[in-house]
Amino acid sequence: QVHLVESGGGSVQSGGSLTLSCTASGNTASTNCMAWFRQAPGKEREAVAALYVTIGRSYYADSAKGRFTVSQDKAKYTMTLQMNNLRPEDAGRYYCGGGDLVQPASHWAVMSQYTTWGQGTQVTVSS
Repeated sequence: QVHLVESGGGSVQSGGSLTLSCTASGNTASTNCMAWFRQAPGKEREAVAALYVTIGRSYYADSAKGRFTVSQDKAKYTMTLQMNNLRPEDAGRYYCGGGDLVQPASHWAVMSQYTTWGQGTQVTVSS
């Protein structure tokens, strides 16, 4: 199946930028949507952004709109999350998920839609 590995996490100050990457291997043809979720200590995992790779359409949580950008490098089978103007509330462990969604536009933020996950990468933001 598909194997996902995240990288790029780190520590930044408020207003800084960070770029996360998720590299896929295995049967990538069976995955039509890739997403970024994050989880802070004591809080539920929440959707941040997603990419409907079949058509190149991206989706964003309200908290990420205008600050985050998701893109892909097809040659490297990598999905990238560019995060700008980071805030303390953006801190958490970021996970990459992959799945074969029936309706990505309306279900991209539903965690159960994704069948495979990476190990996550930690992001901290200081004020």
